[in-house]
Amino acid sequence: MKMRIAIIPGDGIGPEIMSEALKVLKAVCSRFGHELSYDTFLAGGAAIDAFGVPMPEDTLKGCRENDAILFGSVGGPKWDDLPWDNINGAITPSRGIQVLRQEFQLYANLRPAKANRHLIKVAPLKPELLVNADVLVVREQCSGLYFGEPRGIVRENGLRRGFNTESYREDEVARVAHKAFELARTRRKKLTSIDKHNVLESSRLWREVVIEVAGNYPDVQLDHMYADNAALQLILNPGRFDVMVAGNIFGDILSDITACYHGSLGMMPSASLGDGKFALYEPIHGTAPDIAGKNIANPVSQILSVMMMLDYSFGLTREAKAVENAVDAVFEKGYRTVDLCGPEHQRVSTTEMGELVCNALVEQPG
Repeated sequence: MKMRIAIIPGDGIGPEIMSEALKVLKAVCSRFGHELSYDTFLAGGAAIDAFGVPMPEDTLKGCRENDAILFGSVGGPKWDDLPWDNINGAITPSRGIQVLRQEFQLYANLRPAKANRHLIKVAPLKPELLVNADVLVVREQCSGLYFGEPRGIVRENGLRRGFNTESYREDEVARVAHKAFELARTRRKKLTSIDKHNVLESSRLWREVVIEVAGNYPDVQLDHMYADNAALQLILNPGRFDVMVAGNIFGDILSDITACYHGSLGMMPSASLGDGKFALYEPIHGTAPDIAGKNIANPVSQILSVMMMLDYSFGLTREAKAVENAVDAVFEKGYRTVDLCGPEHQRVSTTEMGELVCNALVEQPG
C-alpha cells in the first residue's frame, strides 16, 4: 500500500516527538512492504511566525492532496497574547487545528484510554481500579461551545463581558452519535452519552437526538450521565464505561481525565474522523514548552497516533497492532521517559524511546 501523509510538527515538543513517530512509521513500512511519501507543513505558532496566520493556505492545500494528516501540538507562551480577532477570526496558534477540523469536517475525535499493565505502578489510581480501565471517548469537535456564535468580548456600562455560545443542530449531534454507536459495536456494545440535560437546552436536544439514533442500534446498550458525575466515575469506577460520546467541551475535559490511567498525557493519542477515510491524528496534550528542546518528552502519544492512523485511515490492523505491541514490549523491559520513570526503571530520552520502539517492532515474530 502507498501512504501519502501530510506532516504538521507544530510547536514546542511537537517536532521532537513527530520525528520519533516518523521513525516508527518508516519501520512499519519497511517491515510490511508499504510505500510512504510525506510532505511537511507549518501550522500554529510556527506558521504565525513565518506567514502571520496559524493555518496557511499552502498547508490546507497540502492536506487536501494527502490521505491523512499527522499533527503535532501547537501553541506556547510566545503567542499567548496575540489578538483574538482579525478578518479571518482568531490568529492564536490553536486556531490552526480548529481550521483543519472545520475545513475537512472532522467532527468525531476518538480518544482511547486503556490502562497499560506495565504502567499501573506509576498511575495515580489504585491498581484494582485500573484492571478494567478501557474507555473510548468520542468527542464532537466541529460545533458546540468552541465554535458557536455569537462570541466575543464587549464593553457594557464600563465593564467588559466575555461570552461564547453553546449550540448544536440535530444533524451535528446525530452524525457523531452514529459514529459512537458504530464504534461501540466493535467493542463491548455499551455507549454512555454525556450531557447536562438538567440545565442546558443544548443538552436536552443532545439527549433527544442520541435516543433517536439509538433506535438504529438495538444491539448497543445506551445510558446517559451528567458530565460532572462522569468525571467522578472515570476516577472511581472506570470499568463501568466502554464508549462515551460527548459534546466538544465535555469531551475535551473528560478525555484528559483518563490520562490518570497511565499517569501522563504523554501516552494519549487521538484520531479526528469525518465521513470518509481521510482523518487527522494527534496527541491530546499540549506543546510542553518548559521541556521543549531537552530531548526528554514522551513520544508515545505521537507514536500511538500513528497506530490509530494505520488502523482507521488505511485499514492496516495488523500493522497497527504491531506498533501497539512494540510500545508494550519497551515498557515491559522497564524503559521509561522521565514522565513515567520510577526508581526501578531505566530512564531514556525522546530519541532513545523512538529507537527502542522501532527495534521492538522489527524484533516481533511473524
